[in-house]
Amino acid sequence: MSQTTGIAITGVSGRMGQMLVREVLAHEKMHLAGAIERSGHDWIGQDLGTVMGVAPSGVTVTDDAAAGMADAQAVIDFTAPAATVAFAQTAAEAGIVHVIGTTGMTEDEIAQLKAPAARAVIVRAGNMSLGVNLLTLLTKKVAAALDADFDIEIIESHHNKKVDAPSGTALMLGEAAAEGRGVTLSDVSDSGRDGITGARKRGDIGFSAIRGGDIVGEHDVMFAGAGERIVLRHIASDRALFARGALKAALWGQGRAAGEYDMLDVLGLND
Repeated sequence: MSQTTGIAITGVSGRMGQMLVREVLAHEKMHLAGAIERSGHDWIGQDLGTVMGVAPSGVTVTDDAAAGMADAQAVIDFTAPAATVAFAQTAAEAGIVHVIGTTGMTEDEIAQLKAPAARAVIVRAGNMSLGVNLLTLLTKKVAAALDADFDIEIIESHHNKKVDAPSGTALMLGEAAAEGRGVTLSDVSDSGRDGITGARKRGDIGFSAIRGGDIVGEHDVMFAGAGERIVLRHIASDRALFARGALKAALWGQGRAAGEYDMLDVLGLND
């Protein structure tokens, strides 16, 4: 029996999926145990390493999620919301850790994770990086220290292929700001401004999204008051940092009690 942790990866043909595969193959404490893609994809039935243009991996790409997770101790999932909900059920049935980096999930889709989390470990985060999670903590603390005379605006920039806005990271930062102020984000969120919108409402938390080129991810949290501004910033220049964070979460989740966790738990940063 292998002494390393078996990792299954969903959406292996995607940019993030392939990044995760490479990180797992290079990791001394992990091995690739499953490769999952959507039905009808050209990679189905082929050796993952071969179709990626690297050495054969011995792992065949499958569209059967249960089969892809059968020999794994964790599954890492950066796919789409509906797929993630389905993968959560499969991972719970297999009794393995489910690391979720999928963004754009609705409140209803997130609520659907509660049942599988009662049976297995789920680690879900809008961003897997250490720096962003530190930024989240700082955002909460600054928001708690400043009253609503300081407008909060979250400005995020991503590549031109990103399909959701605001980004999962921006929403995570917005939640942190709202928690710091003791309010509910959905009650004060202000995004998608266009046309004659009227004056900004006191206490709102605003979101601005930029899409262009190959920007990996940039997030600013601006606290704008009369005569002064405080800006907290994180810039990601290497997508691999998100993959490495996800792998850290997969290892951290081994042996944990069933439940829903986030990267602050993984990094030991939660109160």
